[in-house]
Amino acid sequence: MDHLITTDALARALERRERPFAILDASFYLPTEQTNPRTLFEQAHISGAQFFDIETIADLTTDLPHMLPNSAEFAAAIGALGISNDTAIVVYDQRGLFSAARVWWMFHVFGHQRIAVLDGGLPKWRAESRPLTDGEATQPRPACFTAHFNPALVRNRDDILAVAHQRNAILLDARAAARFVGTAPEPRAGMRAGHVPGAISLPFQELLNADQTLKSPATLRALFAEHGVDGTETVITMCGSGVTAAILTLGLHHAGLPIGSLYDGSWAEWGGRADTPIETANG
Repeated sequence: MDHLITTDALARALERRERPFAILDASFYLPTEQTNPRTLFEQAHISGAQFFDIETIADLTTDLPHMLPNSAEFAAAIGALGISNDTAIVVYDQRGLFSAARVWWMFHVFGHQRIAVLDGGLPKWRAESRPLTDGEATQPRPACFTAHFNPALVRNRDDILAVAHQRNAILLDARAAARFVGTAPEPRAGMRAGHVPGAISLPFQELLNADQTLKSPATLRALFAEHGVDGTETVITMCGSGVTAAILTLGLHHAGLPIGSLYDGSWAEWGGRADTPIETANG
């Protein structure tokens, strides 16, 4: 299964009543937006979709937002959604391409690569006047899912401390440029402003077309090359809380480059501590 699926391809499959896959709405909004994605899901979603809540399919023992759960927790949650290791998955979000990439990455972390992101997400689907349904999702028949954790795709604070000191990897930050340089406030209270020393700013919006689809592989390769990424070095992505960082990760894959790893705690962890080094502006 490819990493992207077009709205046309998904619509054709639904029109033919071919459902060899699960559909997940993985919508998420920042704390400042005060928007409930589950409520919006119940108002309008693609037929047959289940809601994937990144706030609850998460490590609930930490104060950090939507951190990865452990393998057993992930497997139980995914099985409850009716997904087995043989299930192909289509994931989308209500914003176009924002949090769907996070769920794509999560499945890769736990060893399941049969997942595609709906290119352009729900906004493109709506713009093309394609059918939607409302109400709560139909309860699926539980399935057995076995998770196989891949630690190479995840980085923690100690890993990033080492990178900040040794500069032995390229650390791409997907947050808006103003947040990166510390001139705009963070959406979460208590966060210091700035960026990890040595990090490179690459706002995730630069990877997207106006209709929220990913830019072409050739365009993305050129964009990554402008930021020092040509496939020969270690790359780590990060953002505010590990959500839009996955858009960079998905973009690397779409460009035909190694996807590297993602700093799960991201700025919510780094900027929320007093013992981590920070740079602002140009350092």
